[in-house]
Amino acid sequence: MNHKKSSAFFQDAQKYLPGGVDSPVRAFKAVGGHPIFVSRGKGSKIYDEDNNEYIDYVCSWGPLILGHSHPYVMKELAKALKNGTSFGTPTVLETTLARMIISAMPSMQMIRFVNSGTEAVMSALRLARAYTKKDKIVKFAGCYHGHYDGLLARSGSGLSTLGIPDSPGVPSSIAQNTLIAQFNDMESIKKCFNDFPVDIAAVIIEPIAANMGVIHSSKDFLQSLRNLCSEFNSLLIFDEVITGFRVGYGGAQGLYNIQPDLTCLGKIIGGGLPVGAYGGRSEIMEMVAPSGKVYQAGTLSGNPLAMTAGIATLELLGHKGIYDELEKKTMAIESGLGGILPNNGINFKIVRAGSLLTIFFAKNPVMDFSSALLSDTSLFGTFFHRLLDQGIYWPPSQFEAAFVSLAHSDNDIQKTVCCISEALKSLRI
Repeated sequence: MNHKKSSAFFQDAQKYLPGGVDSPVRAFKAVGGHPIFVSRGKGSKIYDEDNNEYIDYVCSWGPLILGHSHPYVMKELAKALKNGTSFGTPTVLETTLARMIISAMPSMQMIRFVNSGTEAVMSALRLARAYTKKDKIVKFAGCYHGHYDGLLARSGSGLSTLGIPDSPGVPSSIAQNTLIAQFNDMESIKKCFNDFPVDIAAVIIEPIAANMGVIHSSKDFLQSLRNLCSEFNSLLIFDEVITGFRVGYGGAQGLYNIQPDLTCLGKIIGGGLPVGAYGGRSEIMEMVAPSGKVYQAGTLSGNPLAMTAGIATLELLGHKGIYDELEKKTMAIESGLGGILPNNGINFKIVRAGSLLTIFFAKNPVMDFSSALLSDTSLFGTFFHRLLDQGIYWPPSQFEAAFVSLAHSDNDIQKTVCCISEALKSLRI
């Protein structure tokens, strides 16, 4: 493929944007080379500035579950745009989308819209601390909850450790209120509570991890976590920014039948426009200003365009059989890959959750961050570029999820499996 324009645009962008991008993974640092600059998207496809066509498995990192430029969403957005872009006042759209989300997720009785997943997490943690009158937060190694200072902490040695900053600019005093536990390891989270029995305000977790690659929680693990939080009067927060309306209409909490105290959402509920939300039981949410004293505000929160796109998207996702169709499409990729990867002599693990999928180039099962880090990232980088050359846009990192949309056709999926087979044959193993 010819990428001359993308290359030139990237060179120019680096003069004005740090690394030439506005979000790090887009820069292709994890896979090498330079990013493609996309000019448009339609259905399952994206097109770059050199007019190359790609079957897209990034889908704007998850929001575009209906595919690019879905006709109904675009029609509703066009109607809303005629009325204006932002008002800074309440609109009926906010109530409509709130009602739809609350109906889908019974753990949420009230909701507050914000502008990103990071903002939702930041606000939920502030609320949890205010409600419990405690300071410490437990997170799990490998789970990503946005770029909020308090969660940019990595694990140290041992089962339970005070967090240390994982980014320059994060004060140690903030990171040290973050405790790190190991995903799917109940003993590590119990040790956190045993070490700090009266200090933990909340435990936050991706119920299905999607930022160290796709990794399932066990039902027993999540239920034990629910019980532990209740025992110690701490809040359980599900970060469903990715899994919300992606793995099922009721999110991961619907699949596991476990109710968190607070839930963070984003991506799909904005239908491709910037959005975030956090919500939970009324007694907790009513502490948020102006009902209560926990301050949180946003000029563009509840933006009418984002609300419109979210409403249109959830309307379509609510139709009977939609998630069965998504499951069928993603299972076709999974089964296709399962048939070709062993024949190429490659160590691999395929992990799927609904319409989320990761191919780990790893020998052993991937159950947590440590085992995910044993993946062959160099091999993945070569694999990624072999796919890109064939017109398949796979996530440019071993530790990101691939997203399947309703727009992916049977032909798209067949081509994808064939292209992956060709990519593997071309690798030096």
